[in-house]
Amino acid sequence: MEYTEIMVRYGELSTKGKNRRSFIDRLYSNTRKALHRFPALEIHARRDRLHVVLHGEDSAAVMKRLGQVFGIQNFSPSIRVERDMDQVRATAIAMIKEQYQPGDTFKVNTRRSDHNFELDTNEMNAELGGVILDNVPGITVRVHKPEITLRVEVRLDGIYLSSRTIQGAGGLPVGTAGRGMLMLSGGIDSPVAGYLAMKRGVAIQMVHFFSPPYTSAKALAKAKELTSKLAPYAGSIQFIEVPFTHIQEEIKNKVPEGYLMTVQRRLMLRLTDKIREQQRGLAIFNGEALGQVASQTMESMVAINDVTTTPILRPVVSMDKNEIIKIAEEIDTFNLSIMPFEDCCTIFAPPAPKTRPNLEKTRAYEKFIDVEGLMAEALAGIKMTEIKADEEFLSQDQTEIASLL
Repeated sequence: MEYTEIMVRYGELSTKGKNRRSFIDRLYSNTRKALHRFPALEIHARRDRLHVVLHGEDSAAVMKRLGQVFGIQNFSPSIRVERDMDQVRATAIAMIKEQYQPGDTFKVNTRRSDHNFELDTNEMNAELGGVILDNVPGITVRVHKPEITLRVEVRLDGIYLSSRTIQGAGGLPVGTAGRGMLMLSGGIDSPVAGYLAMKRGVAIQMVHFFSPPYTSAKALAKAKELTSKLAPYAGSIQFIEVPFTHIQEEIKNKVPEGYLMTVQRRLMLRLTDKIREQQRGLAIFNGEALGQVASQTMESMVAINDVTTTPILRPVVSMDKNEIIKIAEEIDTFNLSIMPFEDCCTIFAPPAPKTRPNLEKTRAYEKFIDVEGLMAEALAGIKMTEIKADEEFLSQDQTEIASLL
């Protein structure tokens, strides 16, 4: 059917009391950004729901994108007709016939914002229920838990009918819980951590370290494309590139091999914290899962976190790899993440990194390098890019990409 509007119902926003308006305004803004490639749309944010007027845009494509916007509980595609009962009856019959499967039951649920309409809610339910029974062979009425619920809304500007309810992404609108920095590698875990942070309302900014010529332009493009995969959940995401080559070379040349990874990650965290401060962020997020690799033991976390008092939040810390992979597949980042472009976390990796680094030794070895000077150089070279949904950064054709997987 050719739908005219999508009615969007809020999720946890309904519990926000006096803050409800600010949550709705944020959801409205995020939805507009997420749907930026549909120029004909009109979006209206009301107290009880949000209305997306299609004006001929592809309803299936719009709903696919709406399903990725956090803060939406569910939504229903609907058809607006004039306040004429002949049109209402014809549309109701067509809508039920399109959805009906043998054995299905139905009910009609009417709401009126215009109480001067010729039929009240009970009369409308009875009228449309009778018409459907007469014109859809085999269908029966069921008041509790029917397979099909025809929803009818009588408004001043027309009558709206819908019969499908599609689950949204849930969670809270991105931005309502403050801003945080996500340390984005090219792997599987950090995009999942970013997704989970956004689901709880955090506006994340991606901080990605790159080390040319040791890491390639395609490795950087891969990180940007991972960001693009997550952008629909927020509308857009800021991507921050941090040059890391000189720091890695200095650490490689001056720090004992077993502590290369620990000192390197301390510098990454120092830089991310400085960027957080500049961007007025509240916390740092990463994709660490306890015990997964050498730098993710509790002893390593203590040695690395020593450089800051900023909260370090790890959304996937207690998950096993299969749980993380399942989410990565659901949000379509997995195939990108496993593409074998090197990232700066893997270059210069020692064969036997310390899994239980000593904190005092770590501090002592870090003094072998000019921490402040190297940080100032890196911060002077950062580049910031606003990345929207659907942007592409990898130029390989599908055959080339498939060969890498």
